[in-house]
Amino acid sequence: MKVDIEREIQQSAEDSARRIRELLAARKVFAVNLISSPGSGKTTLIEAAIDAMRGKKRIAVIEGDIETDIDAARIRKHGVQAHQINTRSSCHIQPFLLLAALDHIDLDKTDLLFVENVGNLVCPAEVPLGEDVRIVALSVTEGDEKPLKYPLVFKTSDLLVITKTDLLPHVKFDPDRVKIAARAVNPGIEIFEISAVTGYGLPAFLRRIETLCDRKNG
Repeated sequence: MKVDIEREIQQSAEDSARRIRELLAARKVFAVNLISSPGSGKTTLIEAAIDAMRGKKRIAVIEGDIETDIDAARIRKHGVQAHQINTRSSCHIQPFLLLAALDHIDLDKTDLLFVENVGNLVCPAEVPLGEDVRIVALSVTEGDEKPLKYPLVFKTSDLLVITKTDLLPHVKFDPDRVKIAARAVNPGIEIFEISAVTGYGLPAFLRRIETLCDRKNG
């Protein structure tokens, strides 16, 4: 019985992810699933993307947190659509929650959708959301052993963004160690080193997102 229930839950998640994928494809919306530990700078990165792409891409954001709408409120100040998902006790966004949240976004006025997942390197890695690209963010303040400790999220991500590089002079963090470990589990992963504060590396990262978005919508 337990196996049957788990199978039904998995099938339901897969069905919701498929419906998300079909809906976004029909509306020509490019979706990014952004995953990281808490405090890695996900929201700041999205804010920087909104400002840099203004006039080029119509961006909407869905924020995932256990509680509060703090991040969605931050995003709305940039003049874009934003909707908050509160997962309560769940450590990641479930596909059915994202599917329901899309009703609050005008997809006809959206080119690029950022989904900021709940801060966690474990659970979100196991649950596809029908996204076009999955990005894992790792800040230099977290430690360079994370790809060794949590390989699945690096294995299943298309891009790795090393954030807060402006703090490198003040922390013990070896970017090369991270790159070697990440590519050991995922040879095709694309890696960007950025600072949303100084702007270092941000143009190259955003150009890649734009290229991927245009490839889908073109």
